[in-house]
Amino acid sequence: MAPEGDPMDATSIEILSAEECLSYLRAEAVGRIAFVGKEYPIVVPVNYRLVEAGSRVRLVLRTRPGNVIDRAVRVAFEVDRVDTAHRTGWSVLVQGRLRHLTLPPDADRAALDPQPWLADRDAWLELTPVSITGRRLLPQGAAWAFDPAAYL
Repeated sequence: MAPEGDPMDATSIEILSAEECLSYLRAEAVGRIAFVGKEYPIVVPVNYRLVEAGSRVRLVLRTRPGNVIDRAVRVAFEVDRVDTAHRTGWSVLVQGRLRHLTLPPDADRAALDPQPWLADRDAWLELTPVSITGRRLLPQGAAWAFDPAAYL
């Protein structure tokens, strides 16, 4: 807990614009997908690619055929960045439907491929957003630009 009167003690949440959310989604390559399994929620990290075509936005994933992600339909997807030293960060949440993506033979696979870190990821999935929201946690007042631990 921050000492009383510490400027880092007071924080605020700023709602991100749609363009800021997309900018953060463009900049990252790994996020977490969440869905309900047989009885409980499941959250797993995945590689993804944001694909934009005009006003259409979607996330493309590749997974192992038949696994739990391959069977999910209604999902939440999240990316974030946290700075624990300054108690700041941001988070983008995408909610939507996940479906199998069948690529035509002439599709530009390189432009769509999220390049999964694991092998045998041959099921291509497309998350079509129903909503994309985000927020940023900001300290109030002047924030020290350096981590005080660096001077101890």
